[in-house]
Amino acid sequence: MHYNYKYRLNPSERLTETLLYHVDTCRQLYNHVLHLLNKSDNIPARYEVQGRLPDLKTWWDDLGDVHSKVLQMVVKRVYDNLSTLKAQKENGRAVGMLKWKPPREYRSLTYNQSGFKLKNTSGRPVLWLSKIGEIPIHLHRDIPKNATIKQVTIKQEPTGEWYATFGIDVDEAIPEKPEMPEEVVGIDVGILTYVHDTDGTAVESLDLSDERERLERAQRDLSRKQHGSANWEEQRQVVAERHADLKRKRRDFLHKLSNYYATEYDLVAVEDLETKELIELPGNSRNRAGAAWGTFFRMLEYKCEREGTHFVAVNPRGTTKE
Repeated sequence: MHYNYKYRLNPSERLTETLLYHVDTCRQLYNHVLHLLNKSDNIPARYEVQGRLPDLKTWWDDLGDVHSKVLQMVVKRVYDNLSTLKAQKENGRAVGMLKWKPPREYRSLTYNQSGFKLKNTSGRPVLWLSKIGEIPIHLHRDIPKNATIKQVTIKQEPTGEWYATFGIDVDEAIPEKPEMPEEVVGIDVGILTYVHDTDGTAVESLDLSDERERLERAQRDLSRKQHGSANWEEQRQVVAERHADLKRKRRDFLHKLSNYYATEYDLVAVEDLETKELIELPGNSRNRAGAAWGTFFRMLEYKCEREGTHFVAVNPRGTTKE
């Protein structure tokens, strides 16, 4: 099965500058590829564009400083975003064109298959990245011995912290799903409670009112600072940390809730999210709630697969808003 393991990195000031240089070079390549595709009458295949990278390096010196696999993954990123945009259009959503990425919106790079290695140097774990160097890494949990590391994504969060996310394949037997499930539950997501299931269990939404209030205070303080000043940058960091705190607590809540249903039942039935959105929720409420439920359902689906539990999405037509 495929898993993602995320770890904190502790790069030195010199390595941080190198990482930022590599990320920004990837951002510029992303925008360049997007420009080429936008002016093309027929969009070429991804591998055709990747094949042009060696020629690009002859006049774009910065590309030679970045590992070749990382550059290829930038091209893939453009095409993946185009595919997502196309799928949204086919689902009837009003979407525009892909836009160029400014620095604040492009924060990561990916090594795929090669160019990276986990090492143990002088008794401390480090992540070696080709053309960047060795970065100290906090391995708060071990990667399974029977795992194959397929790729690693390096990302700087808005807080300024750097993380490495390993995409690994674990050679393990997936439990067989029972032919005749005994423990069965249906889950309804809503506004009054986060979930309400057919066993009568109602789970309230996570109360993050105190965290939101602290975030709003920090945002008000930021709005009073002169944009771009040292005080503004310091307060922007505070806002980013408050956002990160909210995100961590939400994801922890969703992980625990999805894990409960995946491990306690043989079959879990949920509402088909896109159908529910169209039936029940108008405007921005649909977008905000749909995103939260979508994250929960994705977590639940892969955990059910891991535990050998049936996961079924059903059309909620005919159910009430309550």
